[in-house]
Amino acid sequence: MSQDQTGKPEKTRRPQQAYTLLVEVGRKEGDGLPKGATGAALLCYSTGVTEEEAVRECVAVLKQADMAPLDVTGYGTLDERLAQGHEVAEDERALMAQALADNAVVVAQVTPFFGDDDRARTLH
Repeated sequence: MSQDQTGKPEKTRRPQQAYTLLVEVGRKEGDGLPKGATGAALLCYSTGVTEEEAVRECVAVLKQADMAPLDVTGYGTLDERLAQGHEVAEDERALMAQALADNAVVVAQVTPFFGDDDRARTLH
């Protein structure tokens, strides 16, 4: 193992990756959701060394934007999604690349819920 200038072993840095996350949010004053919506599903691309880190970053950014995250479902990196047989369109790949290049959270789509039946159809 190589050493840094102080003689300590250098840590191996794992690269940042972009993860696909589906975040369910509830209502909160100032959240910007349409009047009458009971919440929303947000399709996000978030960066992190691990999916857990990407989830933490995404939730923190959404909270700063006055959103109320309730649940997060992770779908993995581009390579993981392709290995699972997902079709990933070029525009989606571009948004994932943008999130990675900017080390940011990109909200790609917001689907408001207007009642329990709507939410069940959207998430399942």
